[in-house]
Amino acid sequence: MKRDLYFSKPLINAAGSLGFAPDIHNGLSLDSFGAFVTNPISLRPRLPTAQPSLIPFPGGFLLHTGLPNPGFSNVLKKYSAKWNRADLPIIVHLMADRPEEAQRMVRELENADNVMAVQLGFAPLLSDDIISLTLEMCVGEIPLIFALPHEQILSLGPKLIQNGAHAVSLASPRGALVDKDGKLITGRLYGQSLFPRSLDVVRSAAMIGLPVIGSGGVWTDKDAADMLSAGAMAVETDAQLWAPKEAV
Repeated sequence: MKRDLYFSKPLINAAGSLGFAPDIHNGLSLDSFGAFVTNPISLRPRLPTAQPSLIPFPGGFLLHTGLPNPGFSNVLKKYSAKWNRADLPIIVHLMADRPEEAQRMVRELENADNVMAVQLGFAPLLSDDIISLTLEMCVGEIPLIFALPHEQILSLGPKLIQNGAHAVSLASPRGALVDKDGKLITGRLYGQSLFPRSLDVVRSAAMIGLPVIGSGGVWTDKDAADMLSAGAMAVETDAQLWAPKEAV
């Protein structure tokens, strides 16, 4: 039987911001959150990039990590019991570049306790056809959230929702900057300067009836409220969680 996607509270963390399971020892209260989103998980273990980078720019920073993780089986062994005991429902974020691998992970998660949904993330420039095939292969009992680049939210999002996805969410935008050694580094962008663009995408998505989870530059209570007012069903916050003194 197909489950619904429902948030008792509309604030959640973005993938990659708080680890693989809620941790009561990190000093951050999650009382205002409606769900916990895991770090990105791939089928096989991934090592960090050889040269991780964090490069600031006005209003934010670029981060390049390589999305290291222990691999799906190891994550389940280490964290599934913690997911089951957690006070919050869990949204597992999967790296879904290969549809058959995504299908294998989603099917296993359908039997995991306290997992309310799967969020599927994709490599840059992955084609609409591959993302649509991923939906076709993964749709089933567990709600699916597709994390898409801004430019695909409006073009591909309606087709995904029509074919069984429960929601779309705004993936962190990508960019490039030159580091102190003069090397061009690509990565994901974070920070308050992203908010106006993110809010516009959420507004546009809501106007055409897409169930959309907003994110990107959400830094204050007002930012979150503005995204909800623009039509978001929930709001993700990311880098702001690393600055507790300004916590939403």
